[in-house]
Amino acid sequence: MEDAREEYQFRSYILEQLEKWEKQKETADDQKIRPISVVTISSLPGSGGQMVAKAIAERMGYDLFDREIINRISKSADISSTVIDTLEKERLTGIEDFIASILNKRYIWPGVYLDHLTRVIGVIGKHGRAVIVGRGANFILPPKERVAIRIVAPLEMRVERISDAFKVPYSAARKRVLNRESKRKAFVTKAYNADITDPLHYEMVLNMANLTVEDALEAVTVVLNKKRTLAEAAAAGKAVRQGPTASRIA
Repeated sequence: MEDAREEYQFRSYILEQLEKWEKQKETADDQKIRPISVVTISSLPGSGGQMVAKAIAERMGYDLFDREIINRISKSADISSTVIDTLEKERLTGIEDFIASILNKRYIWPGVYLDHLTRVIGVIGKHGRAVIVGRGANFILPPKERVAIRIVAPLEMRVERISDAFKVPYSAARKRVLNRESKRKAFVTKAYNADITDPLHYEMVLNMANLTVEDALEAVTVVLNKKRTLAEAAAAGKAVRQGPTASRIA
């Protein structure tokens, strides 16, 4: 009974999200210049990545896609197809071309789940206004279309946080943290042939040892706004350069 209720709630959430995307499409003023509006969050277990992600989503008015949601969408063939079908064919082709380039460059681990995962995250990225937690989203989305953040913290701090949150002994919490950390690293290595701990994969790495969630939020907001400004300037410059050329050809 509980599983049926959870499944109903999950599908209701997906339906609500699809309706929201449809409304955004109808009210979009300019489809040509799309300022960066996607933040990906990668984090060490217990470092506070989920709290930071939630704060960013609330501040920016973005949708939050956590690990569980992304995982469930990717594991369900019918829901994956429904999400993917929300994009026009032209934009979907662009996603598939980029995914194909990743496959060639990084030798991504094949499989139905990963195929769904890459397309689902790609579609979420194209819709924009999203915070995506985990599942190596920063390795799927083009760097020019997202801001990638890595959240870290000392092991002792992370273990104590998990111990307090789940009311378990320190030793059990430590085992849980190390196990999850190992699994996340192994997934990214196997799926994307990449090192999740390499800081070069992120615009910013935040050590939460001496930062509050609010501090992290302010830092991410600055980076997001800066990258968005640069993207808009580059797009505007490209439009200006293409204008005279088009006139001469005509």
